Amino acid sequence: MAKSEIKVVGAWPSPFVMRVRIALNIKSVDYEFLQEKLGSKSQLLLESNPVYKKIPVLLHDQKPICESLIILHYIDETWSSGPSILPSDPYDRAIARFWAAYIDDKWFPSLSGIAKAQGDEGKAALIAQAREGFLLLEEAFVKCSKGKDFFGGDRIGYLDIALGCFLGWLRVSEKMNGVKLLDADKTPGLAGWADNFCLDDSVKDVMPETDKLVEFAKILFQFKANAPPPPAN
Repeated sequence: MAKSEIKVVGAWPSPFVMRVRIALNIKSVDYEFLQEKLGSKSQLLLESNPVYKKIPVLLHDQKPICESLIILHYIDETWSSGPSILPSDPYDRAIARFWAAYIDDKWFPSLSGIAKAQGDEGKAALIAQAREGFLLLEEAFVKCSKGKDFFGGDRIGYLDIALGCFLGWLRVSEKMNGVKLLDADKTPGLAGWADNFCLDDSVKDVMPETDKLVEFAKILFQFKANAPPPPAN
């Protein structure tokens, strides 16, 4: 399929955009990457995702698909001849969806909240939550991987992408806050999985370098600090 028929509207630092790019790489699908700029939303983005007005958006033959996990489903079903992303077994598929929802709804908010926490107690509480989440995800990894390298077994799958996209920002949080969140002693399965994930051919070219992400994080924090307050109700 021609590259021009498939476009990804996003930004390189976004873990949610990374999900889409990894999935397309797994399926060996060429695409055009249209990057949004910090602080502005393109007309294409606003037209493609008028409800949430957020990245990522996958454009396939000019038809927009929004929300990263939904896009993963779409990619897996549309390019079904490539390696499967979602598990074939209905129960395994449901479990993968459950943990992906947990990552987005519970675990990642704890991780992203560390930098914004007010006071040492607030920061310590969020660090504890993120570490507790890793303990739960370690148990999930042991059960889902069944002794293999990835949540998806022998190769990267849905849950690997859902969690692995945050590894760059995990390293940023560890570096900027002087903490260790992914502890190889407490979560050895996840620690080994993280190394394998980042070395995978579908991932290594889209996973940002930690130092580059740190510099972007500083710019992002400054941008948000200078942003005007939301209007009062």
